[in-house]
Amino acid sequence: MRGRNMTVAGVVMATLAGTAVIGVQPAAGTARTDAGSRSQDDGMARFQRQGITWHRCQTAPDDAIGKELDDAKAQCAEVTVPLDYSRPGGRTIKVAMSRLKATDPGRRRGALLYNPGGPGVPAMYLALKVKQAAPAVAARYDLIGMDPRFVGRSTPLNCKWPTVSIGSAGSDRRTFDRSVALARDLASRCAAHRDVLPHASTRNTARDMDVIRAALGEPKLSYLGSSYGTYLGEVYLQLFPRRADRVVLDSALNPDLFGPDLTRTAGPAAAAVLENWAAWAARHHDRHRLGATPAEVLATVDRINRAVARGPLRVGRHRVDSGVLPQLLWNVTAGDSDEAYASFAADVQVLRDAARGVAVTPTPVLEQVLTGLSSPDAEGSASVQTAIQCADRDASRDPETYYRDIQAHRADEPLFGPLTRNLTPCSFWPTTPAEPPTRVRNDVPVLMVGATGDPAATYAGQRAAHRALTGSRLVTLRGAFRHTVYGGLFSPGNACVDSAVNRYLIDGVMPAADTTCSVIPASVQGGRGAGR
Repeated sequence: MRGRNMTVAGVVMATLAGTAVIGVQPAAGTARTDAGSRSQDDGMARFQRQGITWHRCQTAPDDAIGKELDDAKAQCAEVTVPLDYSRPGGRTIKVAMSRLKATDPGRRRGALLYNPGGPGVPAMYLALKVKQAAPAVAARYDLIGMDPRFVGRSTPLNCKWPTVSIGSAGSDRRTFDRSVALARDLASRCAAHRDVLPHASTRNTARDMDVIRAALGEPKLSYLGSSYGTYLGEVYLQLFPRRADRVVLDSALNPDLFGPDLTRTAGPAAAAVLENWAAWAARHHDRHRLGATPAEVLATVDRINRAVARGPLRVGRHRVDSGVLPQLLWNVTAGDSDEAYASFAADVQVLRDAARGVAVTPTPVLEQVLTGLSSPDAEGSASVQTAIQCADRDASRDPETYYRDIQAHRADEPLFGPLTRNLTPCSFWPTTPAEPPTRVRNDVPVLMVGATGDPAATYAGQRAAHRALTGSRLVTLRGAFRHTVYGGLFSPGNACVDSAVNRYLIDGVMPAADTTCSVIPASVQGGRGAGR
């Protein structure tokens, strides 16, 4: 969840850490007039026509992020939006954003808003990373980084949780009951915010995006979203199909599943990543000594898991029990580069020795992750991530449904099943969603890119999103076990994928049909991809 790829705003990461106008949806291909796009009749004109006051981004001498944005000549601002879009005359909140103006203003074609995922990850700073990764795109677009409602520098929401994670259901009924008690306690701590919680939804964040579009004076908005940001993009497309310009979804989520239980299907994909790493580790047995074959490496991991089921391991100053171990092993999903796999192998070496009763010192990554898991949610990021998911879709209020599901998959998902299938605080949430989930079905042109071995946005989910967005084209990176694939922003870059995305964003050329890119191992070809 933290450590090597901490900024990969994978929705699975958020959910596992949190364990994450009512009306008929339009038919595919039709436009909908949403509460966020009406103007005169419902009081939205004052939001859409508001002036934007740009200012410096640094807010204090120790604000390193703000200083870096200022050094890059970014501008920052806040827009006012309704808390509840069905009552635009009521309470308002602030949404913060940054802007990096197009570096080739003579060829500027509009604004491109970026959301890296989460949910609930600040994006003001990460817009700068897009500029660094794709300077040709930054030449043609004003890059907009928005801190979603209640996130980062926007109007805050903080339930002051004593921990950031519920973790795995563990090895038995006792450990599951402990996670239930923690989920109930965390949910109760958000009860004081019950007037705000129903409005933390993705639908309202999409409406905030459209307010920003209008306030910027843009007739249409281009968009780049990764991980959870793809779901936000899918919802925006459904609510505002005529407002979308060029849209890229990197590692798309199944729009029919997003919510508290999204990770329920992620266990097999994570296990496949672990198997891919095991094959790598076996090829490097001379260095890591975890097993000379993939089966031997996986047996090493299994012995660690069985040792933890008997009792907690001591790892430096930390205790690793069956609720924590799967979260540590989930770090195998941080990327499929040699560097990432070697770092994970070092973690497993430490855990293997601890399982043998040897006194160990955690690697820097393990120390960071374990410290984070045992720390309070000081900034409220975990509670906001959970609030968004709880506002998007109902969860079962019966803990037994989760326990039965976990038990039914103990044999086929022994390591990750108790983690991905565990309940969240949404089972005890003090409010219910204000609106039904968004049914995404439209034919707006969209470019989708993703990897077949993605552990967070599973390829089956990507295909489901592709079917729901009938105007989409899908560029598939085969043979990759990574989450997000564009630009090298959070995982190894791939020239084939980057070329398809940049050609679409810059020239407007969509692939004529779904296409495939292949992985060339970084150790062989420097990480370059090739089409086929």
